[in-house]
Amino acid sequence: MTMKALILVGGYGTRLRPLTLSVPKPLVEFCNKPILLHQVEALVKAGVDHVILAVSYMSDLLEREMRIQEQRLGIKISLSHETEPLGTAGPLALAKELLGGDDDEPFFVLNSDVICDFPFTDLLAFHSRHGNEGTIVVTRVEEPSKYGVVIFETDSGRIQRFVEKPQTFVSNKINAGMYIFNTHILKRIQLRPTSIEKEIFPVMAEEGQLYAMELQGFWMDIGQPKDFLTGMCMYLQSLRQHAPDKLRTGPGFLGNVLVDPTAQIGQNCTIGPNVTVGAGVVVEDGVRIKRCTVLKAARIRSHSWLESCIVGWSSCVGQWVRMENVTVLGEDVIVNDELYLNGANVLPHKSISDSVPEPRIIM
Repeated sequence: MTMKALILVGGYGTRLRPLTLSVPKPLVEFCNKPILLHQVEALVKAGVDHVILAVSYMSDLLEREMRIQEQRLGIKISLSHETEPLGTAGPLALAKELLGGDDDEPFFVLNSDVICDFPFTDLLAFHSRHGNEGTIVVTRVEEPSKYGVVIFETDSGRIQRFVEKPQTFVSNKINAGMYIFNTHILKRIQLRPTSIEKEIFPVMAEEGQLYAMELQGFWMDIGQPKDFLTGMCMYLQSLRQHAPDKLRTGPGFLGNVLVDPTAQIGQNCTIGPNVTVGAGVVVEDGVRIKRCTVLKAARIRSHSWLESCIVGWSSCVGQWVRMENVTVLGEDVIVNDELYLNGANVLPHKSISDSVPEPRIIM
């Protein structure tokens, strides 16, 4: 039996600009591994051997990378191309042939922006136990009024209804963007722009065919820079619990720090807590970095101070620079010496020669 999974990677990644101007969002490294690979590797662990990517944008880059991963992981990866945006359900109809609709075998579906300790093995077991058409993973949130919440029977998991952005408290469980369905669901979906959350799920719930499984551990939608950094902190904390040997320790490293073995770090630096340093990065002497991601081949010159930033691939931050407040440098950005960047969003291939005292986009 082949196990299949469909990952929805159709968006333009506009929320994660300027990084997505250089690389499709699923290939942006999150904690030194492309976002998509976190998901694909977890699916493979759960027994999936055919992954289908529902794509629309920059798909040639994705295709190249996926051919490499196909070989490495020993699985099949197919691309299903949207020519028009099909929402969150339409891509299932588009990939119907690939998903194979006759055997009613279960398949996974996930949004490409979520990071967590992916519970695919547990999800499959839970789904098999109740034997109905669909299961969605739900996660607990602090402020349910910002989301659509899910109301379900706590003992069985059977979903009763969904409430969009509730103004009074009804539940603090939200859809975590990970599902498992029997292929029977494909009969419900037409090939047109359709929202699975608004058009398909409520009907399934009404028929008693949709169940909820609660996620243990952390969860984050990392589709925008501030959440990307929050998700990084959560992921590093999870590494601390499950694989502490992957984290860098020793003098000058505070809290959870992930450093690629090919990165070079100078004398008298203080790195951490919550920092990820990518391949080939050079950090010169006396640098202070906290709560940042520094992507492949970037350089941070001596005595700079960075907090809550994402430094894009091959960018160079000058000496005595201070950057903070979710400053994001796109690919190949140069920040001259002794500047202050506060919440700057800098597009690729720019050179910055003036401070940016207030958050803004630098075109």
